[in-house]
Amino acid sequence: MGIVRFLRSKGISLEHWQIIAIFLVLCDAVAISAAYLGALFLRFDGVFSQIPRHFLRGTMRVILPYIMLCVVCFWKGKMYQDMWRFASFSVLSRTLVLSFATSAVHAAGITLLYGRYPLSYYLLGALFQFLFLLAPRFSYRMLQYLRSLHKIHNSGAGRVMLIGAGSAGQMILRDLNSAKETNDRVVCIIDDNPNKWNRTMEGVPIVGGRDSIFASVKKYSVNKIYLAIPSASAKDKRDILAICNETGCELKQLPGMYQFVLGQVSVSAMKHVSVEDLLGREPVKADMEEVYSFISGKTVLVTGGGGSIGSELCRQIAAHAPRQLILFDVYENSAYEIQQELKRKYPELDLVVLIGSVRDSRRIFQVFERYRPQIVYHAAAHKHVPLMEDSPCESIKNNALGTYKTAYAAMVHGCETFVLISTDKAVNPTNIMGASKRLCEMIIQSFNAKIVQGKVRDIPQLFTHVGMENADKDGSGRIFDNIRTRFVAVRFGNVLGSNGSVIPLFRKQIENGGPVTVTHPDIIRYFMTIPEAVSLVMLAGTYAKGGEIFVLDMGSPVKIDTLARNLIKLSGYKPDVDIKIEYSGLRPGEKLYEEKLMAEEGIQKTANNLIYIGKPIAFDEDRFFGQLAPLMDAAYANKENIRDLVSAIVTTYHPETENPTVKKDPTYHRLIHEADQ
Repeated sequence: MGIVRFLRSKGISLEHWQIIAIFLVLCDAVAISAAYLGALFLRFDGVFSQIPRHFLRGTMRVILPYIMLCVVCFWKGKMYQDMWRFASFSVLSRTLVLSFATSAVHAAGITLLYGRYPLSYYLLGALFQFLFLLAPRFSYRMLQYLRSLHKIHNSGAGRVMLIGAGSAGQMILRDLNSAKETNDRVVCIIDDNPNKWNRTMEGVPIVGGRDSIFASVKKYSVNKIYLAIPSASAKDKRDILAICNETGCELKQLPGMYQFVLGQVSVSAMKHVSVEDLLGREPVKADMEEVYSFISGKTVLVTGGGGSIGSELCRQIAAHAPRQLILFDVYENSAYEIQQELKRKYPELDLVVLIGSVRDSRRIFQVFERYRPQIVYHAAAHKHVPLMEDSPCESIKNNALGTYKTAYAAMVHGCETFVLISTDKAVNPTNIMGASKRLCEMIIQSFNAKIVQGKVRDIPQLFTHVGMENADKDGSGRIFDNIRTRFVAVRFGNVLGSNGSVIPLFRKQIENGGPVTVTHPDIIRYFMTIPEAVSLVMLAGTYAKGGEIFVLDMGSPVKIDTLARNLIKLSGYKPDVDIKIEYSGLRPGEKLYEEKLMAEEGIQKTANNLIYIGKPIAFDEDRFFGQLAPLMDAAYANKENIRDLVSAIVTTYHPETENPTVKKDPTYHRLIHEADQ
């Protein structure tokens, strides 16, 4: 455009929207001139020579000042700042009001100056002006609409079923129709509200509820399904996605309600449905204000901070304004990754990343002596069941003795709350990893009991290094006075997406063309997401009074076989046809199902209806402490009889020499029934 080039030659740079605004001003000038000259032309039957000269002269003399008046009014009315791509009813209504208002001014002015014109001139001029002004503003939307009509006839286009006829669905529909990067076209809409059935949204039919998904996929030749109901419950999403998963179509969904609230609803915001979504459950709703007041301004230590649970703990703690966050891990690569992430997201955070092992009492004492953390989340542990079966002494060294050393250091250095990350495998364990985690629970229960009894001096310092970690250095015993540390544990099921989770293994097997290996067709597990598990950990700290074992209501159990089959379907294959499933047999120490509480334990409700407190099983703490010293010596000597020593301490531990047979267990049959629902 000449004006733009002229301005740029004078060193005046313009934004893109300003260039568009100049273009619109020129279009409006042409539109207004054409509207009234056209009205005059039509009034006299389209014959130029029949137009009276005084009518033509009056129109020509008034048109330029009238155009200037219109441009000023339109600018004040924000008509030149609108985005064409999103031209909507608000643009239409403003154009209507401003166009007819200025037309009224034109009618009054030209009549006063040049006498009365034919009525049709006023009416046609106002109508033409409105239509001509509207045309460039809605041209983009019209072109996109015509393009969307072409999409449906394009054989290479994706035929999309949209689930959700609400505001989010409408935004997705509009964005998809205007998207240049895809030829996908919404051909039908599903919504469970009967009032919307047999109606249309943006010209697309709403064909029925979730019961119509299968029939509509076939009728409309659908090959993609987009779920756009961010406010739906986890159960409804799971049920709908389970139906969609059986259609063989590509599935995508909006990740959550927050995107709708923030206005981030678009095709690019859609994510592929994961197997975790098919296991959807209502998440634990943590009172984050309570968590904030608990963590804010305090020094917090996370052991195992580079792991799956530990790193998520660090993320959520960093968001709650701690005075200092200390990340402690033995593996430097994972510690480095979370360190860089937290530095990017929270540049003001006082973050300390330390490398070391909880098995090293001198190192762990050094950390507590220097930083004096007030809250400790103890996530450092060996967790892999088969590997620990092959290296049982390592499980005891790292899990049980590492917990003991960390807990003791926390206690004598003024820690207020110590939260142990435990597992449902600690309940009636059949493997050494589960037994070692039960030992961890017994350790923190014993510590807490001795603190309550005022007998902290009775807790032995079971360390392999005598020296700087000795708590009572001056021999006065004053360090044991006024200890108030609260020790609690939190039990988890299997965490989706964690390191060592079954899902990454299945994905790799699918990528390699199979087979997918499942240990047993009837094996079942409880699952939760990492954020959900971490919410529970943080809540446990706020609820802690001392000695509790917090247990999450993890919902219904899930068959691992069903998990594998769903993952194969989500990958675009058919189970047992494209990708084979093989049953490899239960591994050493593996059970068909995990329990959440021991039979002897009762449960007590908390303020959150998905979190319970298990009543601790009574045991002799002094006898327990006396048994730990020989256990420690045997572990560091790598004795073969380590399991026998653990069995003598953890009376619920029953190591299996063969695969356990539990099919006669009524609890197992009940859980299998729940998993099949």
